[in-house]
Amino acid sequence: MTSDFFDDLEARGLVHGASEGAREALAAGPLTAYIGFDPTASSLHVGSLLPILALARLQRAGHRPIALVGGGTGMIGDPSGKTVERQLLTREDVERNVAGIREQLGRFVDFSGEGGAVLIDNHDWLGGVGLIEFLRDVGKHFTVNYMLAKEAVARRVENEGGLSVTEFAYSLLQAFDYRELFDRRGAVLQMGGSDQWGNITAGMELIRRTRGTHVNGIVMPLVTTASGVKFGKSEAGTVWLDAERTSPFRFYQFWLNAEDADVDRYLKFFTFLPVDEIAAVVVEHQANPAARAGQRRLAEEVTRLVHGTDGLERAERATAVFFGSRPAQDLPAAELLDVFSDVPSTEVPRTRLEGEGIPVVDLLAESGVAASKGEARRLIAGGGISVNGDRVSTPEQRVRGGEAIDGQVLLLRKGKKQNHVVRLVD
Repeated sequence: MTSDFFDDLEARGLVHGASEGAREALAAGPLTAYIGFDPTASSLHVGSLLPILALARLQRAGHRPIALVGGGTGMIGDPSGKTVERQLLTREDVERNVAGIREQLGRFVDFSGEGGAVLIDNHDWLGGVGLIEFLRDVGKHFTVNYMLAKEAVARRVENEGGLSVTEFAYSLLQAFDYRELFDRRGAVLQMGGSDQWGNITAGMELIRRTRGTHVNGIVMPLVTTASGVKFGKSEAGTVWLDAERTSPFRFYQFWLNAEDADVDRYLKFFTFLPVDEIAAVVVEHQANPAARAGQRRLAEEVTRLVHGTDGLERAERATAVFFGSRPAQDLPAAELLDVFSDVPSTEVPRTRLEGEGIPVVDLLAESGVAASKGEARRLIAGGGISVNGDRVSTPEQRVRGGEAIDGQVLLLRKGKKQNHVVRLVD
């Protein structure tokens, strides 16, 4: 099974570059490989999914994966792919972020048992290494010319802002990480994004010089959309893997809104579906792109991976409410407010809905859903108004507090697409 790993990566377009001998090392039998994660936040985001799933693919292929969390290097910052130096993190920040990342990675790889995946914080060794020791054991093996030849370093040196000594040393720290994991855990393969190639080869070089052994590296492509936009951003900002930061509904919508040209690539990158099954999905999608079969399968598979079956069901239920195929009562108030967070809203005193309630035409006019009570009556007569998904049948209808979802929210809809949230306030 291990011999299939590299072939599967290639079939999915996940091999941007690989060291000589990487394919053969993977085919020779189970090995230990690692991928690094930057603890700049307590949650990973969709941009981290490619390396996360690479860890899972390694484990499924019979190899032993190590997730290296940069608790030490994260206090410095990697210049790769950056144009300016980022703010340094405190140790307390890093420890909190590492804890959050550990919990998230556990959804994708199995950390249990003797042969399970391992999570290691590089602060374990970087936190105690002395400057003189580091310069003697690591620094002397690299020339300044070698470092300046690294693309990430050269690009920053050319910029007006330059490159700090702190960031200049980052590649050496990563090289030290690779050697430590080689010594401690027998790691002989490092994987990462294509922007990490310089850091990975520095580690390979350090191990060759100090241990007399050849180890390997594989880098995966950096993901962009078909239109060239940076992957992982939505109109609301970063798409997080933490359901508290990005709800399952928002997460599902991110994938559902993928461009047609990205469907094939994203299914290969971000799911475990066999390549031949993905080809069949793409054929179905291309036959009728308007039906968005490819995006729906993509959203379904990735949401299930990240948020589980319950999260997927929540996302699909919320999506059905959003598009009007399910009543608003199918969602709790908090989810309803998330789903309709971008639509206009009005606050109404709760007392106005007590007893006999408020005439629906008044509510429509006051909220701006209708320009006037007269227009509200005409809309109702035409069957164009609903409250919480239930069509209003007569202008004489009244809206009472008991109809509010969780006693907090009403959803007014004009036609099929115009929504308005009414919040009841004390």
